Amino acid sequence: MRVILVLNAGSSSLRCALFRGGAEAALLRVHVAGIGGADTPTVTGDLDFDGEPPAGADIVAVAGWVLSRLRRRPDLRLRAVAHRIVHGGARRDGPARIDAGLIAELETLVPFAPGHQPQGLACIAAVDEAWPGVAQVACFDTAFHRTQDRLAQIEAIPRGLTEDGLLRFGFHGLSYAHIAGVLPRLVGARARKRVVVAHLGHGASLCAIADGRSVATTMGLTTLGGLMMGTRSGTVDPGLVLHLIRSRGLGASEVADLLGRRSGLLGVSGISDDVRVLEASDAPEAHEALDLFAYRIARETGSLAVALGGLDAFVFTGGIGENAASIRAAVCARLTFLGLDLDPQRNAGGRPRIDRTGSAIPILVIAADEERQIADETWGLIGGGAQPR
Repeated sequence: MRVILVLNAGSSSLRCALFRGGAEAALLRVHVAGIGGADTPTVTGDLDFDGEPPAGADIVAVAGWVLSRLRRRPDLRLRAVAHRIVHGGARRDGPARIDAGLIAELETLVPFAPGHQPQGLACIAAVDEAWPGVAQVACFDTAFHRTQDRLAQIEAIPRGLTEDGLLRFGFHGLSYAHIAGVLPRLVGARARKRVVVAHLGHGASLCAIADGRSVATTMGLTTLGGLMMGTRSGTVDPGLVLHLIRSRGLGASEVADLLGRRSGLLGVSGISDDVRVLEASDAPEAHEALDLFAYRIARETGSLAVALGGLDAFVFTGGIGENAASIRAAVCARLTFLGLDLDPQRNAGGRPRIDRTGSAIPILVIAADEERQIADETWGLIGGGAQPR
């Protein structure tokens, strides 16, 4: 059985999937969560792997553990292993075969995605050890956004810094590419018009899509900017950063920790970075955090509607976008001026259409599937027949 193995490494998780060329559904999906914590990582999915990763296992140990169990399958013949790589920089607008030169290039981008880039590189090394010589392919979260006009990519900083590559790259591109691929069969011709997609998970961003191409997005040079997130602040006044350094005496690493690990839903609520925990809480701080989260999403949607020149469809995806009906309702309530008309009953039931019958703007809930997008891009690069969607 000739297949592609997809490895999608997050900051504390690893998703694995097997795809056969031309097959729409994955042959196997496995999710390992809680990597790097004090407890034993949890393993869920289609295979009942024997044993479990050791407590405190890092991404290298977990990837090795998963790969060792996949190697035991006598029918498994890998055509390639494909990886989600969060940052591809300015040069990468599509998937690429992995070699020493590409690895060196990706290592230079670690400072712009320190919570994700090292994990992807670690998985590449783990595959090299488990399956020496197997073809490996990198698929980039930034690539989808390379279609943006220059004005959407540059910051208002000295030109020399821009020419050095300090641009607004955007992320979650594999998720957005998947949505752009499946949307036509759900809303027909509207999918080729002006669409805003909200990828809402522990990391969150919005993307404006026109004719299936990225026009603008909320994240910039790094995964820290844009929307408020689980533990990330999103975009803040640069003067706040200067204040923390000059007046509070914080160093660069301390500021990075404050804005990246102690802010967002966790920081505002002082309780948790989990929407479900905050929804269940009676604390006013919890509700303020949720209100701010929804407000920021709606406000940035307005900005992207300007970039598009209007709005023809709105999509929720990601763990929060797919499962938190209350967040969807709070966001849509602020966007009625754009024509969004949420149906409460449909919203409670979830996907796919949650707008009222006759609504001017379709509102959809679509499951994220980065692994499927990675497999399709990889088959397209090496040959083998990506499944039309």
